[in-house]
Amino acid sequence: MGTVSQFQDKVRPPAHRIESEEEAISTARSLAAAFRHRASERDINRVLPFAELDALSVSGLTAITVPPDYQGLDVSNALLAEIVAIIAEADASIGEALQNHYCVLETLRTHAGEDLKVSLFTRALLGDRFAGAGLSEGAELTAEGPGYRLSGRTRQTPGILFADWIAAAATAPPSRPVTLYLACDAVGLQVIDDWDGFGQRTNGSGTAIIGRLHVNADAIAPSPSSGNPTGISLGLLLKASVSLGIARAAWTDLTTAIDDCTAVLAQLGERAVRIEATAAALERAGRKLDIAQVNPVEAAMADAHFSASAAAILAGETAIDTANALFELVGETSAGIGLNLDRHWRNARIHALSLPRDKLVRSAGEYRSKPGDA
Repeated sequence: MGTVSQFQDKVRPPAHRIESEEEAISTARSLAAAFRHRASERDINRVLPFAELDALSVSGLTAITVPPDYQGLDVSNALLAEIVAIIAEADASIGEALQNHYCVLETLRTHAGEDLKVSLFTRALLGDRFAGAGLSEGAELTAEGPGYRLSGRTRQTPGILFADWIAAAATAPPSRPVTLYLACDAVGLQVIDDWDGFGQRTNGSGTAIIGRLHVNADAIAPSPSSGNPTGISLGLLLKASVSLGIARAAWTDLTTAIDDCTAVLAQLGERAVRIEATAAALERAGRKLDIAQVNPVEAAMADAHFSASAAAILAGETAIDTANALFELVGETSAGIGLNLDRHWRNARIHALSLPRDKLVRSAGEYRSKPGDA
């Protein structure tokens, strides 16, 4: 089918097919144990985790959100959020790349045509990875035959350096929001590593430069233009998962570094409660998103968006607070460069920058102030 069917097979081994939620969580824990081993070293030296992302693909974990109708697993969103948190606790950068990948698959599920879903879900089951990206100002999309000619560049996007496919959000003439599914090995497309953030240093952020690439009509799907689509809510939920993972990693290093925990039990208790409350918020938001996916009426989708927004805001604050506690409670011994404990604060701060907090808070206030809402 045109652009999509021309994609070449990858050299990585075929992906394992995960058969149950129990296997999925067990796989995540096993991979996290391996990823944690050199996560700090990768951060210090900015060694991109290509091997670790390939391990994710081969394990089958990147395919667990492929719908059952396409031979995938019907995984709950609460479990998915916990899986991303487990991976992010081991390495927040890998967790963020996984977050972006799952969000693309959700948008594919809800908006793509049947042929495109069959083709790309098959690729996901084989281990292909996806990254969603918006086009930068100045990018051009013009009609050309049975499709469009695209030129320009994407905005910096986590996970794009690890991706096999880019889901590029664009506006087709005259003003139709669409998503273009681009194979990363397509002639005329180049992905460059131009990320220089002080946190999330190995999250695979980069920019795709596109020079007059033809995109067939069968590789294009409509994009959500308004409302509270489940893809946006899932993005917020999994963003919260990454923040929760960062908080848990900082907590582990905090309790390990304190010589006498009894001297600061109250302060530790405050952080423990915050982390537990954050995990509960993610679970609640996951359940509401399950409902919205099964019954995608506006009321259910708005409710899921509200809870996912709350979880993302709370998790971001929890991550920063827990990372701050490393320095407040441990003292100057936590500042050693070799320990690299500051990576938790750096990761939390950078990860929080892409959360439109003010917009989400205003939206939450509007939603909860409607008559009949409690």
